[in-house]
Amino acid sequence: MIRHTVVFRLHHAAGSEGEKAFFAAAAPLVDIPGVKNFHKFREVSPKNDFAYCFAMDFDTQETYDAYSNHPVHDAFVQQIWLRDVADFLEIDLVED
Repeated sequence: MIRHTVVFRLHHAAGSEGEKAFFAAAAPLVDIPGVKNFHKFREVSPKNDFAYCFAMDFDTQETYDAYSNHPVHDAFVQQIWLRDVADFLEIDLVED
């Protein structure tokens, strides 16, 4: 199993229309085949500059690769993510 996580901050203020539009645009990612346990988190600690996290699981590297190359994911990245995300850190984990 691969746990794909990305922590990020937006160019938009918390509670703004831009923030709401970003998360609405991200909603279809949940329905891409192979995505399991999709979660959206908000950071509560002041210890880092990231404000949000997406986390999801994939059974295999192949399902993760299929997600990464899926047209819905690609469109989200190109049209929304690159425009709205100020900074991010992606971490992909496998249990040891």
